[in-house]
Amino acid sequence: MRRLRILTAWLALAALLSCLFAFGCASPPQGGGGGDIVVKPADERIRVGAAMSLTGDTAQYGLSSLNGIRMAVEEANAAGGVGGRRVELIAQDTRSDEAETDLVVRRLAREYGVHALVGEIVSSRSLAAARAAQSEGLPMLTPSATSPVVTSPGRFVFRSCYTDAFQGAAIARFAAVTLGARRAALLVAERQPYSQELASFIRDAFEKFGGEVVSVQDYKEGASDFSALLDILRASKPDVVFVPGYYLEAGLLARQARSLGIATPFVGGDGWDSPRLYDIGGQALAGDFYSTHFSAEDPDPQVQRFVADYRRLFNAAPDSFAATAYDAARIVLDAVARAPSLERAAVRDALAETKDFPGVTGTVTFNAERNAVKSVVVVRIGDNGRHTVEAHVSPEDVAPPPTPTPTPTPQKKRKRK
Repeated sequence: MRRLRILTAWLALAALLSCLFAFGCASPPQGGGGGDIVVKPADERIRVGAAMSLTGDTAQYGLSSLNGIRMAVEEANAAGGVGGRRVELIAQDTRSDEAETDLVVRRLAREYGVHALVGEIVSSRSLAAARAAQSEGLPMLTPSATSPVVTSPGRFVFRSCYTDAFQGAAIARFAAVTLGARRAALLVAERQPYSQELASFIRDAFEKFGGEVVSVQDYKEGASDFSALLDILRASKPDVVFVPGYYLEAGLLARQARSLGIATPFVGGDGWDSPRLYDIGGQALAGDFYSTHFSAEDPDPQVQRFVADYRRLFNAAPDSFAATAYDAARIVLDAVARAPSLERAAVRDALAETKDFPGVTGTVTFNAERNAVKSVVVVRIGDNGRHTVEAHVSPEDVAPPPTPTPTPTPQKKRKRK
């Protein structure tokens, strides 16, 4: 009998401990007052996922982006976290691969239970990430994917950079208005969605500004000899050469063009923005231009503070991928702070309400399509690789195409009755 009483006491204690560790144990009413005693769980950390290409073809972009995200998270935690909660960054390598990107996003959503996702950075992989994030109900913010279709999978997908529709119009306006160009050549990467799409927007806008595209030549990604297409380009006598591709081929094209005596200015998009561009093209790039999201040479005090802090942390100047990712992480944390809970739907709704966010890449407001409304920076490459801000092209300067499709269908004129 005594053993039975001891066993009963141990079972009651075990039940009490089990209840306490489950964070929800109610006590019986005492003194007629009644009520529950609840052991509150420890504050949950804010888990932010980062899906980045840390290896593979575009690793340079991903590594810069991750630095920017880390910087934003460290700043938030140094200031006491967000709403008293510490921010935990969980980064995963997409390996510059679309299939791996899908797996990474689903892993972050399911296994790590992140509350929001920053990434991916390249448009093709960002679209894969967007489809996965939408199906998982995970708020996703891409810092630098510019293809208009990236946000199309649904309401959980956002972008904090401009779209290629606007970037193409801004590049065309700069060439036509600032450079006074009337004849243009286009050098486009075959089967490269970013290059093909941006080229289409540039061409349409340049023609609307009164210009003429006199030559369009395709090149293969990874090619090293461009002499044949450059001979054709030279014969067309353009005033400007648009190269809407990535930094590797852009640097080689500029170097080989100058060696052939082609002095026409080259103008590229944000795919040029990499520390490796000048390593590849060298002094041949002097006098060329590219559009981007950010320049470390911008005299704006907020930009210079960011540049100084980034240099102190990483011993290098930030590129646009670091800056756009830094802004994206801060926008996500700002939304978390405004959301009534850490539920993903609540974070998504807070993101959608983002307005006039003061980023180092410009002021960010999300429109109805969850795209950022912001300006384009045009950078000039000078001697010895020195970069200067040549212009800012705002949405007020150039209205993006009303329907962001690479090949808009011509409208037939209606006959008067």
